[in-house]
Amino acid sequence: MQQRTLSEWLTWMESHHPRQIELGLDRVAAVAKNLTLDLSGAKIITVGGTNGKGSCVAFLDAILRAQGYRVGAYTSPHLLRYNERVRIDGALIDDVTLSDAFARVHAALFGISLTYFEFGTLAALWLFQQAKLDVIVLEVGLGGRLDAVNLIDPDVAVLTTIDLDHQDWLGPNREAIGGEKAGIFRAGRPAICADPHPPQSVFEAAQALGAHWYPSGSAYTYKNMGDRWNWSSTTLTKIARYQDLPLPQLPLPSAAAALAALHCLPLAIDEQSIRTGLTAAFLPGRFQRVSRNGVEIVFDVAHNPQASAWLAERLGEAPAARTYAVMAMMRDKDVDTVISSMRSNVNEWFIGDLPDNARALPAAELETRLRAHHIDALIRLPTLAQAFDVALKCARNGERIVVFGSFFTVAEVMNRMNAEELVNGR
Repeated sequence: MQQRTLSEWLTWMESHHPRQIELGLDRVAAVAKNLTLDLSGAKIITVGGTNGKGSCVAFLDAILRAQGYRVGAYTSPHLLRYNERVRIDGALIDDVTLSDAFARVHAALFGISLTYFEFGTLAALWLFQQAKLDVIVLEVGLGGRLDAVNLIDPDVAVLTTIDLDHQDWLGPNREAIGGEKAGIFRAGRPAICADPHPPQSVFEAAQALGAHWYPSGSAYTYKNMGDRWNWSSTTLTKIARYQDLPLPQLPLPSAAAALAALHCLPLAIDEQSIRTGLTAAFLPGRFQRVSRNGVEIVFDVAHNPQASAWLAERLGEAPAARTYAVMAMMRDKDVDTVISSMRSNVNEWFIGDLPDNARALPAAELETRLRAHHIDALIRLPTLAQAFDVALKCARNGERIVVFGSFFTVAEVMNRMNAEELVNGR
């Protein structure tokens, strides 16, 4: 096996394939065969959708581990360290073990070229195979039908939400995007949909594939009761009802979908494990709140209309004396709709460039877009890190700063704070 450090492997993976993204399963399936991947000993849950995927994975992981099962979780992207993408029993995989897994995949290429994501996905699957797990939870990277994660047949598939994002790859509207995402469904197996108003294409795909269609609102229902919530199933494999569950920090639709998935598996899950897992579930950068010198800092990777609307709703539920936004976005996102969602919750905006990021919308252009929305309380600095520094100096006790717009935005500020511990919830 080739001996490289994790950093060297990641650099190599970035340049190995001529395209950053190339959807399709032929190449990755061929390498998986060379690796003799066999995950048949574990139950598989695949989670796709536009928003809420990572939260659903976090709930599933936390509840299953609370019940005592050995669980592997694969998510993407990461915030600060690649290791965040692969967890076994809640622990990040160390550098040496990841490097060994990358070497195994490299040895199985036999001239086949893989993208960064495909290479990493196979490494994670190989690690899960070695760990002899009870349950494996996989988050789809992009779309579903042609995503590398879809190489594995799930026992249960979950779609969280369907919204406009990655249109260049998935199609121009929700119908097209929904059809692509529904590609993770399987014949004769549960297909859970958390979106309250899914595109018709999702239902049609489930029908065409012969999947067991379990949508929110009919197969299972839930109700927010303020600081508690109720959940019940009607047509899932297991019928159950829970009342006065603890309200989680992460989005409630994802929690409800996770419970639906668990009630479709032949696994024992007691109510106490559900309560424990709902409370423990954590995902860095998703309405993550920390305090610095009396100022609350909220990190959220919201970068599309649906996610920014949810963020705005959460901010509105707990208004602060004054809210400062630290924002940067990618140029291919719906910037104007995100601004529209957030503007009523923000008193002053601080923006700056993300260095060495070709995808990022230049701060000067972002300023133009913000001012087009009649936003004048705006300060532009040379870099986003400097923008955060100034916002932190302006903020007073009882006020808050919201850092949002992309994974890169949140990671940049977390790095500025030297706060790697935040990815573990501290």
